[in-house]
Amino acid sequence: MLHIGCHLSPSGGLAAMGRDALRIGADTFQFFTRNPRGSRAKAIDEADAAALQALQAEHGFWPTVAHAPYTLNPCSSDARVREFAALTMEDDLKRLNQLPCGLYNFHPGSHTGQGIEAGIRLTAALITEMLSCVQSDTVLLIETMSGQGSEIGGTLEQVADLIDRAGGSGRIGVCLDTCHVFAAGYDLKNDLDGVLEQFDRTIGLERLRAVHLNDSMQPCGSHRDRHAPVGKGEIGFEALLAVTRHEALRNLPFVLETPQPDLAGYAAEIATLKGA
Repeated sequence: MLHIGCHLSPSGGLAAMGRDALRIGADTFQFFTRNPRGSRAKAIDEADAAALQALQAEHGFWPTVAHAPYTLNPCSSDARVREFAALTMEDDLKRLNQLPCGLYNFHPGSHTGQGIEAGIRLTAALITEMLSCVQSDTVLLIETMSGQGSEIGGTLEQVADLIDRAGGSGRIGVCLDTCHVFAAGYDLKNDLDGVLEQFDRTIGLERLRAVHLNDSMQPCGSHRDRHAPVGKGEIGFEALLAVTRHEALRNLPFVLETPQPDLAGYAAEIATLKGA
């Protein structure tokens, strides 16, 4: 069975996201922990959180993914930006203890001219700090990136290095973004088995906890992060369908981050993928 959903807005409340997911045929979803371009976080309503948890239990939801705001850059050359990332991530992880979630996805950051090695060292230091200062069962998911600009995490080796430098805790996982890894040069379209074998050798498939299912507007190896609707990009529908059906991935939560005007667009993508 395919466990799939999309990114949903928490503006109407937590339980409302669960109801929206059911309405579009989803059994998982992703949401931002706070304004994705800012720093404000809405207070958690305990009754609302309990209502979401009850709904998820009743309908057999797969794990839900919380996404850190885009403003986090744990390896910036600016110490104030790194401090903001630490304060925000710590607050997010504490808040997530109140929610039926379990997975916290974040971009590993951009080194802003310091170099890959410095970027990995700084982001690994933040992960280590979060694991020690916040008692939680939440798994921190490092998202695979396209290698655009000064991003770190654009190769599987960099992600593995991040995990190793952060101590290799079982609370560190990976979210594979299909658009990002394709743009980074991993050809999911023509060699899915080879890419997953490389992932297993480099990182270990046991750390793969979620998949962002997105097509790519740009070709393999472009290092440009441009999402496209499923089947409307360079990866293509058949290749992305194969990702969802692969033995090593099929029990993971899949999250669509494709450009859609409304929930009806996501409902159509979900129905097509489930029915194929």
